[in-house]
Amino acid sequence: MKEAAGLLAFYAALAFAAPAQTFTTLDSFDGADGAQPWGALVQATNGYLYGTTYAGGAGGTACGRPGCGTVFEVSPSGTLTTLHSFDGADGKFPYAALVQASNGDLHGSTSAGGAHGYGTIFAITLSGTLTTLYNFCSETGCPDGSGTRAALIQATNGDLYGTTESGGANDGGTVFKITPRGTLTTLYNFCSLSGCADGSGPLAGLVQAVNGLLYGTTIGGGANGNFGTVFEITPGGALTTLYSFCSLSGCEDGQNPNTTLVQAAAPPHDPPYDGNFFGTTYSGGTDGVGTLFEITPTGALSTLYSFPAQGAPGPYPNALIEGSDWNFYGTTQTGGTLSTGAIFELHPVGFPATLYSFCPSGCSTSGQQPQSGLMQDTNGVFYGTGSYGGAENDGVIFSFSVPGLGPFVATQPTAGAVGTAVRILGTGLTGATSVTFNGTAAVFTVVSSSEITTSVPAGATSGKVEVATPNGTLSSSGFKVP
Repeated sequence: MKEAAGLLAFYAALAFAAPAQTFTTLDSFDGADGAQPWGALVQATNGYLYGTTYAGGAGGTACGRPGCGTVFEVSPSGTLTTLHSFDGADGKFPYAALVQASNGDLHGSTSAGGAHGYGTIFAITLSGTLTTLYNFCSETGCPDGSGTRAALIQATNGDLYGTTESGGANDGGTVFKITPRGTLTTLYNFCSLSGCADGSGPLAGLVQAVNGLLYGTTIGGGANGNFGTVFEITPGGALTTLYSFCSLSGCEDGQNPNTTLVQAAAPPHDPPYDGNFFGTTYSGGTDGVGTLFEITPTGALSTLYSFPAQGAPGPYPNALIEGSDWNFYGTTQTGGTLSTGAIFELHPVGFPATLYSFCPSGCSTSGQQPQSGLMQDTNGVFYGTGSYGGAENDGVIFSFSVPGLGPFVATQPTAGAVGTAVRILGTGLTGATSVTFNGTAAVFTVVSSSEITTSVPAGATSGKVEVATPNGTLSSSGFKVP
């Protein structure tokens, strides 16, 4: 492990005053339309945002609380529509964010309920028709896993990949793949090594790197005890443990990672960190309340920051995202001025700047205690949820704008060889006159004001994807061409 103390001290001395931002509460859940949003939001090709609530909805009290959770749609301006209320039989208590697959449907998971009571995988159309694709614990002893809390990803081969917190051959959780039609294959069973040295209990989802491999974390297990790991796994299921936490005295390198990693794009920064992964731990570090770390694809880990137990940005960080300015943005669950959560920005080799502390004029307005990270819409604005607070203490949806961050385009996927089909998401794409991959022109179709379809053109190299529109040229953060 390399030390980052010198860099931290340097950037601490250069800590900047954050410019004025704008926080807007878009919707306050009331129970009937959902309660306790725990997962992050996702932007779909139609320009709307989609998410889930852990509880609430019109599913009745079969779940032992008001409602079993919902799937909802929200416009960027804040108009909310409940698309589906879970009733237990079709799943209950969804924790995770959704993902839009290449067929246009949203895919997600519930942590419980379903035919056997141990959770489901589902698909739902943008108009709200839900289909249960798989019921976990379909076999005695749950060798197929149970209790998933993680978001799915769609890999470049078209299959969806995810993790379960428990179940599997050793009851340590699993990595699985599932086709869009619902055929599930267990790829790896955690706790396959003595003492669960390979990790146990993955709570976070996976990320597919530009090398085609999948990367993730476990909250428990590892070579040093029950402190968690970072792992790499092939799409076929061969797993390598890259790092076991609590390798330093007092677990100063962090412990118990419970959020999805993010692989950095290629920014104009020094030192370069293109291709490395960034993530957070829930505990460990100097104050024992979480860290931010960087890890290379080969497993060299650097602890970049230890979150403080008191003050800003506070303890218990959620998942990070990389913004369109190549800096990282995130939330803490109980930090900030009033210990009700905070939004922060972080240069990968700097100290975090706290941009917003929740409940500045009462939690009934802003919400509080976000349990998930942010997402950045292609309009440049960040969106997120407060899991509690709001008018009925059932949580809120909010937007958060940062000066200088304007519209951009995002590609799905973010890497691909020549000929790979690519969807470009954006704002105001109608009338686009050109699409280029690092300067190489591509043939494209404007599907709507928020979507363009294209493919990687011959001669393309790694770099920005740019779309010329009547209102100016929009750029992506970067696209990798192997």
